[in-house]
Amino acid sequence: MEQHNITWRGIALKVAFTPEKFGLVDHIEIMSEGRAPVPVTETGYRSHFIPAGTVADHGGAVAFVTAWLEHEAARTGWSGAQLSMF
Repeated sequence: MEQHNITWRGIALKVAFTPEKFGLVDHIEIMSEGRAPVPVTETGYRSHFIPAGTVADHGGAVAFVTAWLEHEAARTGWSGAQLSMF
């Protein structure tokens, strides 16, 4: 398993990548600092299974996660975590 710490648009993320988990699929886990929402999860945590080799085809775990976040941000018009005032 690989583990990476990255910052995406000012949000600290931990990325864990297990290639060919169960001998079948790639597994990506993303957790944001403070469980801040990001475009692929409102809870700050996402576990995602994808066909084996997909992450390598995208240049590795960091490149895959960054591209996925950018794609979903553009698709949904995501502009960052919203803070509510009480």
